[in-house]
Amino acid sequence: MEYPSKHLQNVIALFTKLPGIGEKSAQRIALYLLRDGRSDGELLAKGIQELTMAVRSCSVCFNLTEEDPCRFCRDPKRDRRVLCVVEDLKDFMAIERTGTYRGQYHILGGALSPLEGVGEKELHIQALLDRIHPDVEEVILATNPTVEGEMTATHLARLLKTKHVKVTRIARGIPFGGALEFNDAVTVAKAMEGRLRMD
Repeated sequence: MEYPSKHLQNVIALFTKLPGIGEKSAQRIALYLLRDGRSDGELLAKGIQELTMAVRSCSVCFNLTEEDPCRFCRDPKRDRRVLCVVEDLKDFMAIERTGTYRGQYHILGGALSPLEGVGEKELHIQALLDRIHPDVEEVILATNPTVEGEMTATHLARLLKTKHVKVTRIARGIPFGGALEFNDAVTVAKAMEGRLRMD
């Protein structure tokens, strides 16, 4: 579609590059910024600029931070004996949102995927191994329950055996509020394997 303004067309094209935003949504956002949200647009532009200039990766856990190391690595209230390994920032946010985990994190930056050219060198695996010192008692492998996530967890468990640390895997199974009949066979099988004793 041809737009009446090159600048409008450019902004719409930029918005459509963002995940989950199609041309209609991009058009709606751009027109809102022109008509009613000029001050919102200025704040958005400033916020994006600050985000890209100030935020970087933590040199310890690879989380996002303005200060290095990040606040999670610096927090003295976090349990340094437990280290939770996740694939990416979305997984970190999902666990942190529960408010139940108080240990430290390590973000791999993805999962092993030989078909896509993602090997051990493309991930923060060596940095994870370097973080295992005598104070670390448990490493929780919280990779996703996908083929790549399982492959990554298995590979990490094998590497961590030499570090003499307890290695655990997050539980998999039926989601809360879900019915057995609507789950696939693998999920039901994993739920049966991971069953817990009720006392």
